[in-house]
Amino acid sequence: MFSSNIIVLGLRVAQFTLAFVVLGLSAYISNWYHVDTMSPPPAQVGWLLFVSLFTIISIGVLEGLPRFAPRFFHPYAALSLEFSNALFYFAGFIALSTFMSKLLFCRGTVCGAARADVAFGIFEFLLWVASTVLTSRDVFKKGIRRSNNTQAPLGAPPMKEAPAP
Repeated sequence: MFSSNIIVLGLRVAQFTLAFVVLGLSAYISNWYHVDTMSPPPAQVGWLLFVSLFTIISIGVLEGLPRFAPRFFHPYAALSLEFSNALFYFAGFIALSTFMSKLLFCRGTVCGAARADVAFGIFEFLLWVASTVLTSRDVFKKGIRRSNNTQAPLGAPPMKEAPAP
């Protein structure tokens, strides 16, 4: 049976890869609106652009902080970051699919890119829900356990109280 860390690492790789896919598709749609039409791109596309960049930064924080700065890592903050990503992708793919359903016609490569953007947004949502469930299971099973180590950092001797004058 696989370890939970291996599964989470696989989810992170998939989330990171699909974030770049969503970023590229959303950028293509936004560029098409800027170049070929007189109207600005829909806000839904801009939202998915933001969410994909937020995902890339979140994965850096979720994977880098426990390894390189464990004192600044808090399990509940990680859980809220995971939940935020799932919620953002849910809002993004629902909003874009609702926008697409109200179009009178949809054809060409930009329409295919928008449909693919919705599909990859759904996949990202599902991946973030899975990692949120795994993280919440670990957080609520283990709880917050801080080290009881009272030794000074870098092995320095502990401070002693000065005698009263």
